[in-house]
Amino acid sequence: MEEKKICARVHSVSISPCRGELKKEQPSALFIAGFGIEGDGHGGDWDRQVTCLSWESVERSNRLHGLSMGPGDFAENVAIEGMDELSLQPGDRFRLGTDVILEVSQIGKPDHPSIVTRTFGVSLLPHEGRFCRVICGGLVRPGDAVVKL
Repeated sequence: MEEKKICARVHSVSISPCRGELKKEQPSALFIAGFGIEGDGHGGDWDRQVTCLSWESVERSNRLHGLSMGPGDFAENVAIEGMDELSLQPGDRFRLGTDVILEVSQIGKPDHPSIVTRTFGVSLLPHEGRFCRVICGGLVRPGDAVVKL
């Protein structure tokens, strides 16, 4: 499989043990093939095992709305610096670090209103989130490279 490099890096990884909670930043996270992230409430046999978001979107939202949102505050599992979200479409695969491979299953989701919207008045996942399945597992840390496959 030919690789195309994305000049991107993992900014942060975040989890929450239950659904409907804001996520907390972690020094690393174990991604499990066919499940999601160890210890995260969204893990399971479904299409939204892991949520990715552009870190630049978080920063832009902070500027536009006068917020100071950090890693996990938009309920994302992985914030990626330098990610061109328009280049990641359903069916696309990308690697985090050396081992983890994610496949984009959908873009966005209905906002029901989520804990993020109720708490901060704004949410990014309904429009910009990349929901993924874990194809190959492994450990992911901030600073790891992100490469489109």
